Amino acid sequence: MDFVTAADGVKLAYDDQGQGAALLCLPGLTRNMDDFEPVLAAYNDRARVIRMDFRGRGASDHADFATYTPMQEAQDVVVLLDHLGLDKVCILGTSRGGLVALMLAVTARARLSGVIFNDIGPDIMGEGLSAIMDYIGKPPAFATLAEAATAMPEAYGRAFRDVPAATWADFVRRIWREDAEGLHLRYDPKLRDAVAPAFAPDFKAPDLWPLFDALDGLPLGLIRGANSNLLACETASEMRRRRPDMAFVDLADRGHVPFLDEPGAQAVIDTVLDQIA
Repeated sequence: MDFVTAADGVKLAYDDQGQGAALLCLPGLTRNMDDFEPVLAAYNDRARVIRMDFRGRGASDHADFATYTPMQEAQDVVVLLDHLGLDKVCILGTSRGGLVALMLAVTARARLSGVIFNDIGPDIMGEGLSAIMDYIGKPPAFATLAEAATAMPEAYGRAFRDVPAATWADFVRRIWREDAEGLHLRYDPKLRDAVAPAFAPDFKAPDLWPLFDALDGLPLGLIRGANSNLLACETASEMRRRRPDMAFVDLADRGHVPFLDEPGAQAVIDTVLDQIA
């Protein structure tokens, strides 16, 4: 793991391994680079897999929560690309990471060689947003990682089926940290304050479809969990209508978000990497 310093002095953690086309992995809202361990294991012999922790998450510095925005995170991505001397990169964006890719589509499109969206699109379902507010910034409800892993099949059972116990163990290890005092969040709890304005009664969500359209001409991929509560099938269908050349999979027995170890998910990644190689 290495670090780069953003323009405002915030240290951003990243990991850079493998050889080949540059694949920048951007995690979800409260998540971190460890979510992309399956991608690193599967692709480090054919891609330069770069994993990044957004500010306030993982090993990156906590900052003023007002800077926890997709636009600022997109600026941080450009800082990392400049630091690494990369002219272009393909982004694999999980949830929030895909929104950051949309920001880059209009602020730094020349730096993109392609984009793969993991269960995210220009429209976001209210059901999924409400689910996020149910847990974001709150202490873990479990005493140990082992207890948490045992509880996951019931907690996620409606959306995720046929998940091996080892996968759930990896999942909880990536989102929580355990020490003698119990489990701890691996992100700044003030992230809740950063997203709270989106739930105000007078909040009007921005139209992100023009940002998606700005990706015209770039190789695209879309991975959707068939049981997703964040990316509606209608939104995925509209994305495909606008970009019929986009690689796509709708993963059975997966919700928000797929683990990226699924053969169907990796087939989408394969297709996009082949197009940019």
